Amino acid sequence: MAAWSSPVREAPASAWIGFILVAIYAAVAILASWIAPFPEAAIVGPQYHPWSAPHFLGTDALGRDVLSRLIYGARNTVGIALATTALAFMLGVSFGLLAATVGGVFDMLSSRLVDILMSVPSLIFALLILTITGTSVLALVLVIAVLDSTRVYRLSRAVAQGILTLDYIEVARMRGEGLLWLIRREVLPNAAAPLIAEFGLRFCFVFLFISALSFLGLGLQPPTADWGSMVRESAKLISFADFSTWQTATFGLAPLLPAGAIALLTVAVNLIVDWVLHLSSGLEE
Repeated sequence: MAAWSSPVREAPASAWIGFILVAIYAAVAILASWIAPFPEAAIVGPQYHPWSAPHFLGTDALGRDVLSRLIYGARNTVGIALATTALAFMLGVSFGLLAATVGGVFDMLSSRLVDILMSVPSLIFALLILTITGTSVLALVLVIAVLDSTRVYRLSRAVAQGILTLDYIEVARMRGEGLLWLIRREVLPNAAAPLIAEFGLRFCFVFLFISALSFLGLGLQPPTADWGSMVRESAKLISFADFSTWQTATFGLAPLLPAGAIALLTVAVNLIVDWVLHLSSGLEE
């Protein structure tokens, strides 16, 4: 922890902007039940109420408060994306480091299995599996985690193979250190920086992937608030927008709210990832 404290204090303004935005998103997601003015799925007003008190961002097609659903959407969309990314990393890093360290038949078989999974486009594969299994949260997390773990496997295996050629690994093997000791004490600490950066990138891809599935109707299901499905539900309002008056102009802005929330979080995470990559590269400003 102390090794990271000094670089964090010296991080550039762009990284601090990313930290602040991510912290705001995290706070909104955690405190959603307390800061949302209305319940997530409650019908609290007329359909398509304009932006005015008490519905400051209006209501949707069913009369649900848009601001409240945006807040709950942070908890649902971001929380599920984070859990999915964490599971994908557990699978990908574990098998990637193990395959690189063990080598031989295990490495060959696991790599060919990953090649098969990666040969099918992720969106098509996910649509096929979710159509068969149903669109529960558990199925969504498992399917996307398995698909995304193949990318993590490839990176962790490649990084580990580079580390395993170094002299101190050979010294550890000559001392008689076991397989798990090598992975835990030698390979994983030296692969941490690129893996942390990859975690941020994978989170963005998973986050956007879940939003895309929800937009297509196979992600989080109603009445659960989700930014991807909110874009789909409000997209038709663009054709009814009349920018000559504020009340009718808000119809055109409705789909931009969840889309903007998705874009802003993606930018924030990438600002942090860029700093981590720069830090791990050893380059000076």
